[in-house]
Amino acid sequence: MGAMRRMQNQYLGVDQGDVVLFSDFDANGPMWADDGPREVRHPVTFSEQYKTVPVVSVSLSMWDINSKENARGDLSAEDVTEAGFTLVFKTWGDTRVARLRAAWTSIGEMSYADDWDIE
Repeated sequence: MGAMRRMQNQYLGVDQGDVVLFSDFDANGPMWADDGPREVRHPVTFSEQYKTVPVVSVSLSMWDINSKENARGDLSAEDVTEAGFTLVFKTWGDTRVARLRAAWTSIGEMSYADDWDIE
């Protein structure tokens, strides 16, 4: 368990989005047709750059899976920077995923006019 992150900036930014990661059913793509470990990576750019690395939360907003096999999935945000992150979905075994959409929200400190850059 991590510690609470405290932000000292009076300007907080909240950004969010919804991304279709793949639709493999129509094209018989790997998430639908293959077995074993599979992964999809999608770069996300924030609408504005944060002052420091923000907190990013991701969730499934839609998934369409075959009901005959086990439902296995791992959705995460990797490589988070002030400018964006990589949205990653992984599955394995005999799971067959036809389509997947993921939602994300970022919260972090924003720059403002009175910031001083003293070095």
